[in-house]
Amino acid sequence: MNETTPDIRNAVRIRPGGPADAPAVLDMLDAAVAWMNARGNTEQWGTTPYSRKPGGVARVERYMSENTPYIAESDGTPVGALVLDAGPSPQMPIAAAEEPERYVRLLVSDRRHAGAGIGAALLAHAVEETRRAGVGLLRVDCWAGGGGELVAFYERNGFTSAERFVHGDWPGQVLVQRVR
Repeated sequence: MNETTPDIRNAVRIRPGGPADAPAVLDMLDAAVAWMNARGNTEQWGTTPYSRKPGGVARVERYMSENTPYIAESDGTPVGALVLDAGPSPQMPIAAAEEPERYVRLLVSDRRHAGAGIGAALLAHAVEETRRAGVGLLRVDCWAGGGGELVAFYERNGFTSAERFVHGDWPGQVLVQRVR
């Protein structure tokens, strides 16, 4: 957290998501692209709003209907989203685990609450859902550029770096967390 953004984790309610949440998730993704671009990061998600990227809307709609989505709310307003799946995206050069796993396919928080602990709360929820499913492995992949700030975020939240990969010119990192 930073000094200007209060920690709202205790005020956040996490609920199952669904197709009706797709517009709110797209809004958060569009705002995240603008936020990153304003800070000079045009490599992670590019410069085109997510909702205008080819396949972007359809991808989020699939996440909300075919995967296991969760929405973090504060005072009834969506402030974050998490999507869990049984493995990595088939479009990424990441092998499936050799054991049952849960995979974080999407994690985004409302940039107006950046640093307030929403992402950490959603990752803690992912750990609990993985445990509840009787699965011992939670994985995620993320952008490994920009000095590794995103990798460090996941490490602060209990993940350990595993293999690196490159998708086109996009450097990525797979991280793992054992859930007991």
